Amino acid sequence: MATLLIIVAVILIGLAIRSGVVAARKRREALTSLAAALGWSFDPASDTGHDEEFGHFEIFQNGHSRAAYNTLRGEMEVNGERWPAKAGDFLYKITTSNGKTTTTHTHRFSYLIVHLPYSNVPDLLIRREHLFDKLAGVFGFDDIDFESEEFSRRYHVKSSDKRFAYGIVHPEMMEFLLGAEPPRLDVEQGQCCLSGGSGCWKPERFSANVNTARRFLELWPTHVVSGLEAR
Repeated sequence: MATLLIIVAVILIGLAIRSGVVAARKRREALTSLAAALGWSFDPASDTGHDEEFGHFEIFQNGHSRAAYNTLRGEMEVNGERWPAKAGDFLYKITTSNGKTTTTHTHRFSYLIVHLPYSNVPDLLIRREHLFDKLAGVFGFDDIDFESEEFSRRYHVKSSDKRFAYGIVHPEMMEFLLGAEPPRLDVEQGQCCLSGGSGCWKPERFSANVNTARRFLELWPTHVVSGLEAR
């Protein structure tokens, strides 16, 4: 009986590995097609330097054995201009130990990074409100509030420059964000990163998030953009 169980276990593990290999191949094929449709390049190889290049974004600093892969590179058109962009999948590992057993889990998620043509953009974070945020507010650690009660209730906004944040998050922007419900929007060091930090996007979701990023950036008011220095 024990031998039979071992054989069954080996077969199941083999089937699981094969299924994972097939799924990964189909994903690479789908992203290759997506890159061609966008006019971007695609590279499935592992990029272990990604977390160093984009380490200012918190989501790329979790765990160990970090690497980007399935990378798409190209340009996005924003208000008639071409802005460099990078998207793809990212993984990191978390290892825990109870003193007897060590367990490692691999976490994967997708992202989109747009390089802005400005050199002095204040940091800006826009993400969905969490329960912890509400608890923090009780102790005086509030985010930036806006005239729209619904928006302030659903979104957590922080910035190194509140005036900049109020300029970017105007009524039309709030309406757009409430309707689009984008993943986390993080602007740091002249780059804008979209990612929820968990889960890999389907190929069509990449396209949707490219459009979301484009619309988000196109809604930056002229009077705000004119105060930023060009690179």
